Amino acid sequence: MKVYDDKHIKNVVFVGAHGSGKTTFAETMLFEAGLINRRGTVESKNTVSDFHDIEKERQTSVFATPLHTEWRNYKINIIDTPGLDDFIGEIISSIRVADTIVTVINARHGVEIGTEIIWSYIERFQKPTLFVINQIDHPTANFDESYKSLSQLVGNNVVKIQYPLKVDGAQCIVDVLKMKMYKFSPEGGKPEKLPIPEDQLEIANDLHNELVERAAENDEELLELFFEKGTLNEDEMRKGIKAGMLNHEVFPVFCISALNDMGTGRLMGFIDNVVPATADLKSIQSVEGKEIVPSKDSPTSLFVFKTFHQPNLGQVTFFKVKSGEVKVNDKLVNSRNGETEILNQLFIMDGEKRESVSKLTVGDIGATLKLKSTETSDTLSSKNFPVTIKPIKYPEPRITRATSPVEKADDEKLSDALKKIHSQDPTVVIKYSKETKQLLVGCQGELHLATISWALRNLYGVEAKFDKPKIPYRETIQRAANASYRHKKQSGGAGQFAQVHMKIEPWHEGIEEPEGFNIRGKEELDLPWGGKLVFYNCIVGGVIDLRYLPSIMKGILEVMESGPLTNSYIRDVRVMVYDGKMHAVDSNDISFKIAGAHAFKEAFLNANPKLLEPTQELVVKVPEDMVGNVMTDLQSRRSIILGIESTGNYQILKSQTPAAELYGYSTDLRSITQGRATFSSVFSSYESVPKNVQDQLVSNN
Repeated sequence: MKVYDDKHIKNVVFVGAHGSGKTTFAETMLFEAGLINRRGTVESKNTVSDFHDIEKERQTSVFATPLHTEWRNYKINIIDTPGLDDFIGEIISSIRVADTIVTVINARHGVEIGTEIIWSYIERFQKPTLFVINQIDHPTANFDESYKSLSQLVGNNVVKIQYPLKVDGAQCIVDVLKMKMYKFSPEGGKPEKLPIPEDQLEIANDLHNELVERAAENDEELLELFFEKGTLNEDEMRKGIKAGMLNHEVFPVFCISALNDMGTGRLMGFIDNVVPATADLKSIQSVEGKEIVPSKDSPTSLFVFKTFHQPNLGQVTFFKVKSGEVKVNDKLVNSRNGETEILNQLFIMDGEKRESVSKLTVGDIGATLKLKSTETSDTLSSKNFPVTIKPIKYPEPRITRATSPVEKADDEKLSDALKKIHSQDPTVVIKYSKETKQLLVGCQGELHLATISWALRNLYGVEAKFDKPKIPYRETIQRAANASYRHKKQSGGAGQFAQVHMKIEPWHEGIEEPEGFNIRGKEELDLPWGGKLVFYNCIVGGVIDLRYLPSIMKGILEVMESGPLTNSYIRDVRVMVYDGKMHAVDSNDISFKIAGAHAFKEAFLNANPKLLEPTQELVVKVPEDMVGNVMTDLQSRRSIILGIESTGNYQILKSQTPAAELYGYSTDLRSITQGRATFSSVFSSYESVPKNVQDQLVSNN
């Protein structure tokens, strides 16, 4: 394969809502460039991009798939991404390494919730972006409404390069950059280039002049030329559009029919001639503060944006060359763990097809096999240039399930498989809860969970079940209480004896010191599960030796690890040990530990104990016309509405919702809103459980 330099490599990522036609678009680009002889279709399960078995089975993209095409002496690296936000991790990592975002819009629907979710990430990364309105030849397509919805999404920085037109029943595209009309046969392909019809000249000229002005605004030299000549030529316009894209201030809009190969070649030409290449990009700062210059003469650094465990092949590692060049058998150091990796093979990947190459230069995207110590978001660099590129930040899980193997003997097998799944998709979060004694899987939604289950069964041979996770409640008290306990045991020889008197009270931040006690010592413990235990030594006259106080506290802590109401952790209590007795012979550490535990448990039960439940701060983005139904559902889940904000045609609902009430929320929200709403949640706080709920939980324990 020809090695392209940093001026002739273009990295684009296709993003867009489910059903917008990204995979079909990628397939058509490969066909136009002659890299495939026949275009596959999603329905026929034979596209280059959707090659995984689960994608063929579900007829939808699940993974981000790197591809490439070559067009007029340029190499275009394409990453085709899923459209469902359950797979947002695949989208984020792809946006991170792309130089230009190609956002595909379905002309039948315009901007959808999936588009809005993706746009929020594009805004975060501030990447050059263009929009492609697809399916313009569909009977129900509405280009004008789609463009209007784009304007509402991104503001007046969106600008038309093209618009569709029907002439004598034939599909045409008017291009106001080139001021030409492209007329397509029903089969698509190479169009006939024609002058713009007389009845469209005024519209086209107005759009052309608007484009000239927008191009001129982004470059001082072009602005001077514009004032001098009153216009710009095509090359000057390209220069200004590129500058605007790099500044994230111009978003060109194209129109195509990917299915019928209309407009694809023209868009590929625009990618070649206008969208930024690696040579146009600025240097970035490493985590250590070093400058990483995107030049082939710089020291080598690679950023790993994706890993995939492929049966019979092992781990495939996808990377972008951020600086320098990488050659076969290069030794690079992983900045996270200091391990040296040898890149024995280098590939250009097109779906499942691998093409070996001897080297890759700055800006290019490639893959290698069987790295031992490298994961997604890692940086590999030359030994003399140790740098760390800022890792990808992934969203927190939106749903969590407890998992276990159907066959107990598969425990270890399940654990190993889940580690591999997390390795290739960091939005899958695996942790073991010591408190609930459950292995928990966090992910982005029910569909995401279904793909995890499919992978476990079909790729790793593990049948797993997913259940409702136990809620990690907390126990505390509402009033003060006293208790004492005498532990006495005699069975020949030395016995056991200890007597402890204590008072317990609720603790909160800023509480005053207890009154009526002679405080000799104080110890504050930040509990591993949250909250505090504050322990006071109030012993007078040496009735209990100081050496036994740690044992009393140890007994209290053992009770706090398994509270008497629901066996949940206890938090936010202060204890004053103020009296007791000991025996010169029979008292020992174990005796005072037992006495302390029993006294604390008795006092706790007399102190009006209550349950606390974890709550989540829930943020729901929902269309205006569906707010009522979503609020009604939230209130049925014991939510406290914290606020409502407007953004475009959507409302942002913020609520504090008990974690126990969020089981199944992803599915229910999708049902209530026909998939037009999305949500995120983070832990908020522990709050009191209503009495009727507490009584039921205690009775079920």
